[in-house]
Amino acid sequence: MNTSHPNSADPVLSKLDGLLPDLEALYKDVHSHPELSMQENRTAGLAADRLRAAGYEVTTGVGKTGVVGLLRNGDGPTIMLRADMDALPIEEATGLPYASKVKSKDRDGKTVPVGHMCGHDMHVAWLVGATNLLAQAREAWHGTLMAVFQPGEETAQGARAMIDDHLLDRFPKPAVVLGQHVMVGSAGNIAGSAGPITSAADSLQIRLFGRGAHGSMPQASIDPVVMAAATVMRLQGIVSREVAATESAVVTIGVLQAGTKENVIPDEALIKLNVRTFDAGVRKRVLAAIDRIVKAEAEASGAPRPPEITPLDQYPLNVNDKQASDRVAAAFRDYFGADRVVHTGPAPASEDFGCFGTAWEVPSVFWFVGGTDPDTYAKAKQAGRLNDLPVNHSPRFAPVLHPTLETGVETMVVAARAWLSAA
Repeated sequence: MNTSHPNSADPVLSKLDGLLPDLEALYKDVHSHPELSMQENRTAGLAADRLRAAGYEVTTGVGKTGVVGLLRNGDGPTIMLRADMDALPIEEATGLPYASKVKSKDRDGKTVPVGHMCGHDMHVAWLVGATNLLAQAREAWHGTLMAVFQPGEETAQGARAMIDDHLLDRFPKPAVVLGQHVMVGSAGNIAGSAGPITSAADSLQIRLFGRGAHGSMPQASIDPVVMAAATVMRLQGIVSREVAATESAVVTIGVLQAGTKENVIPDEALIKLNVRTFDAGVRKRVLAAIDRIVKAEAEASGAPRPPEITPLDQYPLNVNDKQASDRVAAAFRDYFGADRVVHTGPAPASEDFGCFGTAWEVPSVFWFVGGTDPDTYAKAKQAGRLNDLPVNHSPRFAPVLHPTLETGVETMVVAARAWLSAA
């Protein structure tokens, strides 16, 4: 695969190579100083400083820590480019010399390790690079560029917080909203498709109530541990027995907690689960099935009170506009060559990126940029061991710096210029 830069003749991207050392330093800085969702004060400050230095009108504190930069460059459409900034409560295990050692308090006040194990640090560097290059080559395009550095993607808070902070009233309406994500895949390759591109996601917390007793006298209890175990097992039947083979859904139990001592039957148990779907009808049926099963298992156990089912994070289905997606794909093929532009189906991961296009009622396009060393990816694919590669949210997830860094800058610039009027 050829991952050399075809940018020498491009008036915007011709200066990319000279910018790469600075972008690499920025990436390592952000990676070493990760911040949890809605706490991205330092990262937002770095983004704002870079935008100001490039000549953008900058507004900070949008939706708490969000940053919006505007570069008005004559008549033409407004194009929105988005990057998310937040990290995860995961202890990094990459072994990199610039690995995070940060610990911070989460929204529940618990001290947790923090790491950029989803690649949002790369997203920040990409958008900083793209906005810098477009500002340096204003003679090559006309229109308005709107750069949005978004907080809180990992908790599904950030996009909605910016919209609720009157984003739509304070800034010009874009013709299209563009975004991207680093993922497992051969670095230097770009993947996407029209239609659903990331799944809807619903996270739920379930409290099951029993009656505690001594471990030696289970007959005096209503055991919430057994109730929870039965509930977890029954929930597994939703996808296998209630969702058609031609449809898709994922139901994952991520938390199962009960009790503190082996000879004490507790009063209650806690389950937290996550649902992924690609169709509104399937989503409705799966959520209804969860509600039905949880309540039925509690009743079958003789629970003293009904279970509490509390919604947690919720992400919308992210759908790429067909016409806009075709336009982006054509621009990518023209710039990178068809061999580096891959058609892919929807990813089971979820994103709140789609909130912007929906709120503004404009098309949006979201795509993926490979971040795995090409040789490593090729060998794993040949051996049928792609699942062994560290994925997003793994403690070992670390995109290879090059060509991931330059490819993501190129994709943002090329996609934006598919709309920005030529000079």
